[in-house]
Amino acid sequence: MSDDARRAEYAVFSPDAHPELYEGILSKRVVAFVIDAIIVILLLIPAGLVVFIVGVITLGLGFVLYAALFAIVALGYVGLTLGGPQAATIGMRVTATEMRTWSGGLPFPTLAILHALVFWFSIGLLTPIVLLVGLFTRRRQLLHDLLLGTLVLNSVPLRALDG
Repeated sequence: MSDDARRAEYAVFSPDAHPELYEGILSKRVVAFVIDAIIVILLLIPAGLVVFIVGVITLGLGFVLYAALFAIVALGYVGLTLGGPQAATIGMRVTATEMRTWSGGLPFPTLAILHALVFWFSIGLLTPIVLLVGLFTRRRQLLHDLLLGTLVLNSVPLRALDG
């Protein structure tokens, strides 16, 4: 694909041509994150019970799974929802946002999981910078969005563009 074709695809999501795609996106992302965090915490309860039962059955060996339980549940949740056909976690659906690649494609499960991992590691290392980046980018992208070539957009105007 030529550079002109790539620029034309990226222009589809231009904040100048379609500012409605980015209106209120940062505050919607915060609300979506809180909703998703609550869902993951609620999913940890039955998962923890399953690990407990496995631990008892395996005479304690299964308790090792507790160390990775959060990562398994959270990454599974993100991979299945954000990497699914609706390109949005449940929190993102509530706030009417969804993710796209810079070329307009849907995120696939591996990209969704990588997006979550880069977010967690970047928050751990550069907490305020990761979030402040969104205030200065035209497309309201956070640091991990820029690194992975993703956009979070408002769903309703995006559907109108998709036709």
